[in-house]
Amino acid sequence: MSFWDLFIQTIPGYMDAVLATVQITLVGLIIGLVIGLFFAFLKVSNIKILSIIADIYIYIIRGTPLIVQIFILYFGLVEIVDLGRLWAGGIALGVHNGAYVAEIFRGSIQSIDKGQTEAARSLGMPSWLAMRRVVLPQAFRRALPPLGNQLIIALKDSSLVAFIGFQDLFNRAQRLTSSTGLAMENYIIVGIYYLVLVLILTFLVNRLEHRLSKSERGAIS
Repeated sequence: MSFWDLFIQTIPGYMDAVLATVQITLVGLIIGLVIGLFFAFLKVSNIKILSIIADIYIYIIRGTPLIVQIFILYFGLVEIVDLGRLWAGGIALGVHNGAYVAEIFRGSIQSIDKGQTEAARSLGMPSWLAMRRVVLPQAFRRALPPLGNQLIIALKDSSLVAFIGFQDLFNRAQRLTSSTGLAMENYIIVGIYYLVLVLILTFLVNRLEHRLSKSERGAIS
C-alpha cells in the first residue's frame, strides 16, 4: 500500500481522532486556566503562606514529567471515581497546564503599573474590584501571546493521553501501525495532522491578538 493510499483510506478514522484530540486539549486548557489563575492570585498575594503553597505546586508540576503526572492522576482518580479517560486525562493535562498558566498570569498581573491599582483604590474601589476591573483586563491582553503558545504546547502534550487508552490522534496512529505494519507512514501521517492543527491554532490566536490590539488602539485614540 502506497503512502497516499494509506493517507486517504485512514481519513475517516483520523477525523474522529482529531475531534477527540481537540476535545481533550480544550478540557485540559480550560481546567488549566482556572487552576492557573487561582495559583497566580496566590503567587501575588501578600500572605506569605499562600505564595509558598503556589511555589510548591508549580515546582512539583514543572519538575516532574507529564506522563508521570498523567499516570498518577489517572490511576489515582480511577480508584476514587470512574470519570472516564476523557475527564481523567483532561484533569491531568489541566493540572499540568495550570502550573505554566499560573506563571503566565503572575507575570502579566505584576507587569501592570501599580499606580493604576492605587488610583482605583483612591476612588474607593476595594482591592478585589480594582483587580477585576482594572488589572485583569489588561493582564489578560498581555498574557494572550504566551497563553496561545501554551495552547499549542497543550495540544502536542495531549498525545501522551494515548498511553492511558484515550483514542486521540496518537492512539489512532498506534492502532493503525499494529494493524498495517506501516510504522513510519502512520507516524508521518499523524505528524501532518498535528501540524495542521497547530497551524490553525496559530492563525486563530494571531487573529485574536490582532483584534484585541486593534480595539485597544481604538480605545486610546
